[in-house]
Amino acid sequence: MQSRKPGLTIGVLAGQAGVNVETIRYYQRIGLLHEPPKPAQGYRRYPQQVVSRIHFIKRAQELGFSLKEIAELLQLNDGSCSTARHMAEQKRELVTARLNDLKCLYDTLSSMIDACRQTEADGASCALIDTLTRQPDKPSD
Repeated sequence: MQSRKPGLTIGVLAGQAGVNVETIRYYQRIGLLHEPPKPAQGYRRYPQQVVSRIHFIKRAQELGFSLKEIAELLQLNDGSCSTARHMAEQKRELVTARLNDLKCLYDTLSSMIDACRQTEADGASCALIDTLTRQPDKPSD
């Protein structure tokens, strides 16, 4: 009976990490994951901790970090939190700006919807359509 080789094949790794094999290969190409050597006969074997690394990558992406930023975070192996905190503060500033933009968009859409309701009640032309078809004001020279 053949003994089981240590480590995970790429298919098993993908399954445990909840990604597809091409995602793992892509992460290897861009340097987020190390590609283990391929034995003369057999398959590459990945250590179990690679599953956690992939989970880290996916979670960081969900939080809005780019793959480049994730690569930087993964290089912070010295336990220093200040660089990671600085990156998180920068990301928070971007999120705050997006939230402000979304709030403005929400308020604008709410006003337009209210105007539509009013014009529907008055039987006038649609304020939303009128606003969207209106030519923007040209700046004066």
